[in-house]
Amino acid sequence: MPARPVVVNSTPLVAFRAIGRLDILHSLFSEIVIPPAVREEFLSTEKETRRKTLRNESWIRIVKLENPNRIGAFASLDEGEAQVLVLAEEQNASLVLIDERKARQYAERLKLPLSGTLGVLLLAKEERIIPAIAPILKAILEAGLYLHGDLVERVLRMAGEK
Repeated sequence: MPARPVVVNSTPLVAFRAIGRLDILHSLFSEIVIPPAVREEFLSTEKETRRKTLRNESWIRIVKLENPNRIGAFASLDEGEAQVLVLAEEQNASLVLIDERKARQYAERLKLPLSGTLGVLLLAKEERIIPAIAPILKAILEAGLYLHGDLVERVLRMAGEK
């Protein structure tokens, strides 16, 4: 039986690519899967360089939904988030990486195993893939991505860096 996949939304993918650290995701998860809408969101800016990223990073796999009509159950989410949740259910995901609050609430109701960008950083430190979280958080923020200040502080405390 094949391993259960890790299904990833665009925000974690964009965050780690923006700082040149997709290797963190790859070190933790030998393969990740994204639905077509996440691919489109990822390619919405810097199209050619991001297309090259997807081509060169063969461990990032794009998987079509078996039942695309199921996304209607998540009408209040954007297309990418809805597809992530449907794909996670269809593939019996071992983990779903998603940062947006409303999508996380749906994932929790569906009892999907859940983490996000900051959880990945905690796991990477725990697994000794990175020595510290703070410099990576700083790089993500400097790259223009938003992370809630209280959440950042809590994660730094959990990592023993505050």
